[in-house]
Amino acid sequence: MSKEVSTAKVTPPGQREQFGSRIAFVLASMGGAIGLGNVWKFPYMVGRYGGAAFIVVYIIALLVIGAPVLMTEFAIGRKTGTSYTSALKQLLPGTKWYLLGIIGVIALTLTLGFYGGIAGWTAAYLIKSVTGTFVGMDAAQVGGVFGEFIADPVQVIFWLAFMLIITTFVVVRGVKGGIEKVCNVPLPVLFVMIIFLAIRSVLLPGAGAGLEFYLMPKIENLNGETIVAGVGQALFTLGVGAGNLVIYGSYLDRKKSLGSSTIMVGLGDTMAAILFGFIIFPACASFGIEAGMGPPLVFITLPTIFAQMKFGMLFSPIFFLLLFFACLTSTICIMEAIVGFFTDELKIERKKATIIV
Repeated sequence: MSKEVSTAKVTPPGQREQFGSRIAFVLASMGGAIGLGNVWKFPYMVGRYGGAAFIVVYIIALLVIGAPVLMTEFAIGRKTGTSYTSALKQLLPGTKWYLLGIIGVIALTLTLGFYGGIAGWTAAYLIKSVTGTFVGMDAAQVGGVFGEFIADPVQVIFWLAFMLIITTFVVVRGVKGGIEKVCNVPLPVLFVMIIFLAIRSVLLPGAGAGLEFYLMPKIENLNGETIVAGVGQALFTLGVGAGNLVIYGSYLDRKKSLGSSTIMVGLGDTMAAILFGFIIFPACASFGIEAGMGPPLVFITLPTIFAQMKFGMLFSPIFFLLLFFACLTSTICIMEAIVGFFTDELKIERKKATIIV
């Protein structure tokens, strides 16, 4: 069994396409991590589980559990130069541990269907922002637009298909021709826009109550459910556990440092999540919106801010364009891991594998 596995070697690391630089690897990995977990889920999880108490648990879990798992996935990919399933076959020949890789591929396929749908909402909201749909609306009216949108199956399915088509176009072009080009510029610009919007939100009338909820831990809110939610969020936001970041590690030069790269990815992901909290919670307090209302929070609160702020017609399309790119880099990472399974395990060339996925 061991001999049979060892003879079924995949493409050696030296012959595999690689990222052009370490910063390209970090930005791509950061793009895979930054997305709905930061923008959509983190704010409402904080709102639902007691504010700052949840953040304390989340940061501890990120340092103690999330970062080591992230580094391990990068290390597995860099060591073997393959996707997760093939890597497990190389590292643990003669065992059934490679089945974890197959389970991961199934999980990522299901995740792509869910994630792509929500990510498609960002593309739809980009169009709505460009056309001035939210100009002059209050929070209730913006919420009505969102309710009508997600209740229309034609629109929801259309934007899911749109997101998957764009993702396929990038993944088909490979690492340097596709993934690097999408990640290198939009992510730094996204951080600039997040900081600007956070400052604008903090300056809103009545924002102090939101900041107090966000930044002042209350021990009475710390319970078992909060701890479980914080650990889960730390893993979800980094995108670890299913082996999808193993594929990015397989494109990294063995001479590049993993420790500092992992730290940069983790810091970038955490900063994005925390900064989005500075946008959401002051705005919630200012406009009287429930902070723990759930996923629609981002698609109601942010358009409301833009509708009320000076030059909102300018900043709203820019923000949703960058948010779309943040989600796109995540769907790319998920699809790339699935495609890696097809190319490494089933020996299907990239273009055909991507279209199949």
